[in-house]
This record gives sequence, C-alpha cells and structure tokens, in this order.
Amino acid sequence: MKEMKAPEKVAQKMTHDGAVAENIATGEVERISGREEETHFNPQEETVSFTETATEQAAHAYTRHRERKAAKEDAESVREGSEARQRPSSRLQFTDEERVDPALQKYIERSDRAADKLDAAKAKIPTKTVRVKERVFDETTGKGKTSIRFEEVEKKPNGKLRHNPLGRPILEISLAAHNKVHEVEQENVGVEAGHKTEEMVEQGVLYAGSRVRQALHHHETKPWRDVAKAEQDTIRANADYLYQKAIHDDPSLAASNPVSRYLQKKRIQRNYAKEVRNAEKNTQKTATAAKTAAIKTKEAAQKTAAFVKKNSKVILPIIGIAAIVVMLIGGVSSCAVMAGSGISSVLSSSYLSEDSDILAAEETYCAMEAELQEYLDSYENTHSFDEYHFDLDTIEHDPYVLISILSALHEGTFAIDQVQDDLEMLFEKQYILTETVETETRYRTETEIIERPKRDPVTGEFILDEDGRQVMEDYEQEVEVPYTYYICTVSLENFNLSHVPVYIMDEDTLAMYATYMGALGNREDLFPDSSYVSKYTEPPEIYEIPPSALEDETFATLIAEAEKYIGYPYVWGGSNPNTSFDCSGFVSWVLTNSGLCNTGRLGAQGLYNISTPVSSSNAQPGDLVFFVGTYDTPGISHVGIYVGGGMMLHCGDPVQYANLNTNYWQSHFYAFARPPYG
Repeated sequence: MKEMKAPEKVAQKMTHDGAVAENIATGEVERISGREEETHFNPQEETVSFTETATEQAAHAYTRHRERKAAKEDAESVREGSEARQRPSSRLQFTDEERVDPALQKYIERSDRAADKLDAAKAKIPTKTVRVKERVFDETTGKGKTSIRFEEVEKKPNGKLRHNPLGRPILEISLAAHNKVHEVEQENVGVEAGHKTEEMVEQGVLYAGSRVRQALHHHETKPWRDVAKAEQDTIRANADYLYQKAIHDDPSLAASNPVSRYLQKKRIQRNYAKEVRNAEKNTQKTATAAKTAAIKTKEAAQKTAAFVKKNSKVILPIIGIAAIVVMLIGGVSSCAVMAGSGISSVLSSSYLSEDSDILAAEETYCAMEAELQEYLDSYENTHSFDEYHFDLDTIEHDPYVLISILSALHEGTFAIDQVQDDLEMLFEKQYILTETVETETRYRTETEIIERPKRDPVTGEFILDEDGRQVMEDYEQEVEVPYTYYICTVSLENFNLSHVPVYIMDEDTLAMYATYMGALGNREDLFPDSSYVSKYTEPPEIYEIPPSALEDETFATLIAEAEKYIGYPYVWGGSNPNTSFDCSGFVSWVLTNSGLCNTGRLGAQGLYNISTPVSSSNAQPGDLVFFVGTYDTPGISHVGIYVGGGMMLHCGDPVQYANLNTNYWQSHFYAFARPPYG
C-alpha cells in the first residue's frame, strides 16, 4: 500500500521582515511576503535586550537616587527646625525709652515682627500628647509608686518618608520579566508594540508616583523649614537692632569709616547667632544673650576703629576712592552694590589682627629659626663623633606667608597667645632635621710592651740568674687594634613654608590664605623687605599677542580663559580660582575649563605624559612648555602655556607672562609638547 503522508500544519504571522509561514511540525519558516528583508545592525538580539534592560535599570536608579536625596534634605530640615523650636525665645526685651526713640523704632518693629513670625512658626509644628510612666519614691510611706503624666512632644513625619526595603527585589523581578519579553518580542511586531506601550505606562506611573511622594514629603516637613527660616530672619533683625543700638550708645562709632561699620555689623551677627545657639545649653534667656552680644559688639567695634586708624595710610585711600565712586554713581543702585562689594573685598583680604600680635608671631618664629641655626652651628662642639657630614638647606621663611597662614587658620584675626601651638606645628612641618649615625670598625697601630726571655747577644743563649731562672726583659711590639669609628650625617630640609598650607587646610581655608597672599593683607608696609612686595604690589606686565596667532580658534579660546587669572598668586597645590593655582594646577584648569581638553587635575609630569612632544622649531601657540630643576624634585618640575614669540603664560609668582629666552628659563628648558586638543 502507498504510505499516507500526514497533513502539514502551517501558521502565518507578521514579523519585522514581513509575513512568514511557519511549519508547526518541523519548525521551518518561509517568507511569503514580497517585502525586502530588513537589515539588522545588531549581531545578537541579546545586545538589544541587554541595552534596554540597562536603560531601565538606570532610569529606576536615578528615580531612587532623587527620592533618597529629597528625603535626606527633608530630614535635615526637620532636624534644624526641631532644634530651633527647642531653643528659648529669641524675642528681645526693650525699655520704654528705647521704644519711643525715633532712631531705634524702625529696628525694634522689625525685631518684634520677626519674633512674632518665629513664634507663629513654632506653634504650627504638629505635636501629640504621650503618656509617660515614672517610678518615684514616696518618703512619707517609704514605698515606691508609679505615677503617670502626659507630655506634649513633636509629632515627627511618619515613617513612609523612608525608602521601601522591598523596592529593590520587586524592581529586579519586574526587570527580569521585561527581559524575558524582550527575548521573544522581536518575532512579532504586535507583541513588541504592546510591550513598549506597557513599559512607557509603567515608567510614567513610576515618575508620577515619585514626584507625588516627594511633594507630600516636602509638604509634611514645611512647618520645620518655616521655623528654621524664621529663626534666621529673627537673628538678622535682632543683629540690625543691636548694631543701631551700639551706634546710639556710642555716637563716635557713627562717624567711623565704612570699613568699621561693615566689620561691626558682621561681628554683631556672628556674636549674636553664637549666643542664641548657646542659650539652650547654658539655660539662659535670649535677652541675656543679646546683652552679652551687645557688649562684645561694642568691644569689637572699638577694636575695628583702632585697626583702621592705625592702618589709615593703607586702608583709608582705598575707602576714599570707593566713597568717590559711590558719590558719582549713587543714583544707580547696582553700581552702589558693586562699590560696596569692592569695600567688602578689601576687608576680606586685610589682616585684622593687632600689629603687636602680628609682629610678635613673626618674632617668635624667627627666634625658633635662630635657635635651630645656633644648634647646627655648634653641632661639632656639642657632640662627640669622629666625622661629620652636613647637608643643610637655608633657614628662612617669608613673613607674609606666615601671617597669611595664621590669619586663614583663625578666620582673619588672632592674638599671639592663640597661635603658639600653630607656630610650633608650622615649624615642624617646614624644617625636617635628620641626624644619622653610622659606625665602622677600623684599626690603628699601637705599641705594646711585652716581656720575653733575655738572650746573650754573643752566644744567643738564654741568660739565667743566680737561682737558675730565666732573666726577662721588656720588648716593644706594634699591633693593630680594632675600634669603632662614628660618622654623623646631619641633613636639614627646608620644605618651604608656602608649601605647607595645602597639607593642613581644607579648600575654604586655603582660599582665605590665597586671598591674604594676593593682597599681602593690604599691609605691604609691615614687611617691606619681603620679595612678595615687589611681586604683588606691581601689576604683571601685559604681553600683546600678535593678531595672527589669535586667528587659530583653539588658541584664541585657550588664551581667553588663561588671561582671566593674570595676577593670581602662586599657591602650592592650588587648582582652581578660589584657592588660586600652582603651575600645573593653572594649566590643568585652563585646558579643562576652556572646553578644549578635559585633563582633570594633573601635575607637570602628568601633563607632559598626555601630550605629544614637538621640536622647538615646530612649536605653536597653544603648545605647553616644560622645565626641569626649577626646584628639588625628580622629573619635570614646571609647565607653562606657549603663546609664540618666545613668550609663555604661566603661574610663576603670580600668574604672568615670561620671556623664554632668559638665561634662567633656557638653563631649565626641557621640551615643548602639544596637548590632545579635540
């Protein structure tokens, strides 16, 4: 019989490549559409699936990060507001005479309004009543008993602000499910479209839910934020009143110059805020704190007036110029603000310590250096070694570096008794004394006297005495005797005091140090012999770059960024405009922030390593120029930006142009190299 063939089952479906017919029994697929097959650029479908999954994970991670950040900010607001609520009232108490005084009425009203707002904000913080059980001892009965009382406490936001611990497992399960669909959705356009729609809806719901939760959390923490803000407003209003009260009590302060008035107000705000925050710890009322702040303010104002009077030759000309500018442009408020900021910049860069304290700090440091020098000069007389070797750096420092460090560490002003430990710390970091003793076993010739039997010079026989014993005689003999030889090597490294700040300061303090150094504290009269006086009081020479060089767009962009910082002081380790720069920090910043070459923070050697060396004849404006041996360090020690014409712009001391054809730069020249622009 002829064998019967089973009928084939064929299924048709639509794919990316058109209609296809699939044999259910054999699995064979036949294209039945006339449409051209699409070109697949991904070699594997798994790549698409992986990319989409990674994108989804990144989106979820970003959403979680944003939620955690918002929750952290809200929690911080709650903490600050809660602390402010628990502090005593910051309402000032005024006498009847003060309230009717026209000069003080406006500031009293502001203080009262701010205190009213603070009290209202504190009242809006939600509270709840809790039952507290206490075990107390009754002396009359001699027995203990339990008492119950009710206490009102803050009702903190509920725990829903915290991140859901089940969120991550649920997310992974969801992503795994989507990944499985990704693996097969390529076979059917309808399935893929439906899946994409589902994903978009899920992401929309996720984003909307995240924003809603953040908004609710933000709303719940609003009472605490309002309290923190109201307390700051109250501190400012009360500080303004105390400032006016200080002038009212001492009219001579009202006639002082703008520097004095500025410092008075700032010190009032600092002192008052400090007293308010300490009031809770000291269980004192804010009125007492205000009185203390007012006393301190008056003392600070008198010190400020004395400082300005003493340094009038330096400060008052600057103030006079600013005052003239204010008079000329007083009708324009923005210009008046600009003039005020100019005065502020003078203050922030000025040494505010007493001259006696500044000079005492310098004298103390010099005395420590003199003691070290005397110790080294008399070293051979006070030690007992056989041989000495000395490798000593020069003992020296610049006084402006020392005073700028102390001023930055103490936020502008210091007394000599406050900086003794700082001076010792700085001295130990600047001067590194190493004393090494080595020993050797050496030999010396010595004459030794020994006894030996005496011989007859004629017969050579031993000579005997009357008793028949040998006659002995003394004999001198040279012998080699070992001894220990001591060799002492004394080395002194002067690390350079200007290199110390970057190792002991955070970025804000280092920025203050750079500010003081850039202006020499506005006191170039203090130490006129310092080399910094000629460097920083005279503006750097400006080099006119040929227009032909600026036709190159890359170089024009680079030099536009670099010239912003001409005159900035050299600060070892500095890497941005706030801290100022050292040579490599300056070049790294300019390359990165010009948008031409994102180097990050590199040293001189690191900048050379990423650049391509070029010959001197092929050097172009925008190349870097490298030097060796400019200070004691292995490898490349200095770098600048070549601008053509034998000139470079570099962070010397300060940022300035320099001629490469001088003997100094020629003797240290290493190479030109081109950064990886673009």
